[in-house]
Amino acid sequence: MDGTPTQRQGLPPAWFVHSAWRVHRALHRLSGGRFLWTPANRRGWGALHLTTLGRRSGQPRGVVLGYLEDGTDLVTLAMNGWDEGHPAWWLNLAAHPDAVVRLAGRDPFPVRAREATGAERDHLWQRWASVDARTSAHAARRATPTPVVVLEPLPVAADG
Repeated sequence: MDGTPTQRQGLPPAWFVHSAWRVHRALHRLSGGRFLWTPANRRGWGALHLTTLGRRSGQPRGVVLGYLEDGTDLVTLAMNGWDEGHPAWWLNLAAHPDAVVRLAGRDPFPVRAREATGAERDHLWQRWASVDARTSAHAARRATPTPVVVLEPLPVAADG
C-alpha cells in the first residue's frame, strides 16, 4: 500500500456518512425525535438518541444511533460509520455502561449497555442482516470487529 486512503467500495464517502449523522442529530434536536425512523417503518430499524458519560471528560455526550428492538432491549452496532476503530460512544459505554436513551414520543429512560457475545451475538447480527443485507459485507471491509451492543432498560426509581 502506498499510504493513500482506500476507496470504500459500495459505501458513500466517510465525510458523507458522518455528515448525514450530524443532520440526524440536528433533526432530532429540533423535532424531539419526530423526524427519525421508527422500527415499524419500511427500513425495519429506528433511530434513538443515546447520552453517555465521556470516558475522559466525565461530561454527557449525545449521539444518534440506528437500533432494532429485541423484546424490551434495544440493539445497535458499534460500527463507526463503517470506518476503522470503535466509535467514541462505544468507548464511553465500555468505561461507563449506564446511559440514557430517548426514543421519539417517549420520556428518556436509563439503560445499561453490554456487548452481545456467542449465540446471542450471532442471532442479533442476523436480525440486522435481515433488515440490511449489506451489513455483513460492510463489516467485512473493516479490520476492526463490529460489536453488537445491547441496551437493557433499567428500572426507573419511583419518586417518594
